[in-house]
Amino acid sequence: MTRQPDVLIVLSDQQRPDTIGSYGQALPTTPVLDSLADEGTVFDQAFTVQPVCGPARASIQTGRVPTEVGCWRNGLALPAGAETMATRLATLGYRTGYVGKWHLASDRGPRLPPDRNPARFEKAPVPPERRGGYTDTWVAADALELTSGAYRGNVWDERGEEVALHGYRVDAIADLAVDRLDRLAQDDRPFLLFVSFLEPHHQNDRFRTIAPRGTTRAFRDFVVPGDLEGTLGDWRWNYAATLATCRSIDSNVGRLLDALRGHGRFDDALVIYASDHGSHFRTRNLEYKRSCHDASIRIPLIVRGPGFDAGRRSARLVTHLDLLPTIVTAAGGENPGLAGRPLQESESADDWRDEVLVQISESQIGRALRTATHTFSAAAPGWNPLRGHLAPAADTYVETHCYDLASDPYQRHNLSGDRASKGLRQALADRLADEIARVEGTRPTIRLQRSGRHRGAAPSGSLRAR
Repeated sequence: MTRQPDVLIVLSDQQRPDTIGSYGQALPTTPVLDSLADEGTVFDQAFTVQPVCGPARASIQTGRVPTEVGCWRNGLALPAGAETMATRLATLGYRTGYVGKWHLASDRGPRLPPDRNPARFEKAPVPPERRGGYTDTWVAADALELTSGAYRGNVWDERGEEVALHGYRVDAIADLAVDRLDRLAQDDRPFLLFVSFLEPHHQNDRFRTIAPRGTTRAFRDFVVPGDLEGTLGDWRWNYAATLATCRSIDSNVGRLLDALRGHGRFDDALVIYASDHGSHFRTRNLEYKRSCHDASIRIPLIVRGPGFDAGRRSARLVTHLDLLPTIVTAAGGENPGLAGRPLQESESADDWRDEVLVQISESQIGRALRTATHTFSAAAPGWNPLRGHLAPAADTYVETHCYDLASDPYQRHNLSGDRASKGLRQALADRLADEIARVEGTRPTIRLQRSGRHRGAAPSGSLRAR
C-alpha cells in the first residue's frame, strides 16, 4: 500500500501573487517558492472566497463558504464541532498540528448574532475546543498582530503556556514550525502541519509592512504593478518592504522543506503555499482589501506533490474551497462533496467552474462575480457590519463595479452605470444572482446603477483607483 503523504500547508497573510517570481516578479524575492513551482503546479487564477482574514481562513479550514460556516466577518469564531481539514485527516490516521496566526477563536464586535456570546482570546491562549481539531501540536495566537510586533511578542503552546518570540517574527514562527515538524516526524504516522505567517500583512498599529532590518533597500527598484501605477495609496513606502518581507517568508519556507528532507519525508509530501487574500495598498478604499478587485481577491497558489505535475501552470478558476477536498483526496479519503473540487482532477475535465463567487463583508455586505473575462460586483445599500448590521446577506444589491478584463486587465476603468455597457452589465448581474442562489440558497435582486453614473477611469494620482 502506498504511504499516505505528509501534508505541509504554508499560508501567508495579505500577499499579492506579483510578489513571487513564478508569478512575474523580476526581483529575487522567492527562489525557494520558484523552485517549488518548478516541481509542482502554479495556479494562475486562484481566488479567495472573502478578502478578509477570518472568513477566508474559516473557508480554508472547513471547505465551506463564510456565510455557510457562520464566519462571514472577522470576530466570529469557528463553530464548535465544525468539520475541518484537521478533523477529517485525523479520521484518516493523520496527526495534526498548527503554528502561527489562527484568527478563528474569538466572538467579538459591536453586535453579535443571537447564537453567539462574547468570547475574547485575542490576547489569551486559545482553548483546545476552539482550535479547529488540531490536537497533536499547537503553538499559536488568535490575533498574532495584537500579541506581537515585528521583533517581539508571544504565542501560546499546547498547554496554554506562553512562548516568547525571539528575533524577526517570520523567523520566530518558522523556528516553532520546524520544531513542531520535527516532533510530528518522530511518529511513523502521516501528519498535517499548517503554518500561518502574519506577514506580509502590515502592522496594524503602524499602517506599514515591517521588513527585516536592513533588507528593504535591495527591493526599491521594483516595477510598479499596473493597478498601482499613477495612484497614491501607500504602496510607495510599503511595496519594497513587502517584497523584502516575502523574501524572508521564502527563506523560511526553505527551512521547512529542508526539515522535511532531513526526515526523509519530502519526496512524497503534499506541499501547498497560498495566502488568505491580497492587498491593494489603500488604492481602492481606505484600507487594504475588502474589495472586488484582483488586488484584493487574487492569491498565489502553488501545489507540489502526488497528483501535481512538475512545471505545470493551470488557468482554472480555483478558490480556497478547493484546498480541503485536495488534501482529503491526497490522504486517500473520499471527496467530501463540498463546494470545492480536488485540484488533482484532470485538467481536461470540461465541467470545471467558469466563475467564482466572492463574498465581501465588514465595510459592506457585498458580492462579486469573477469570470475569466469580467469582474462584476454589487453591495447592499447602507449596510455596514462594522456599525452593527448583523445580516450576512441581503435581498437586494446595487451594482458598484464592472470591469472588462480583456481591455482593462488592471481594472482601472469602472463600467458601472455606463449606458453603452448596459447589456453586458445586466448579463453579469443575472449571472451573479444565479450564483448567489446556487451557493447561498436565495436569489437576490441586483439593480444596475442608473445610466450617467459611470465612474470612468481613476484620475492619475488619486488615492482610489476605484
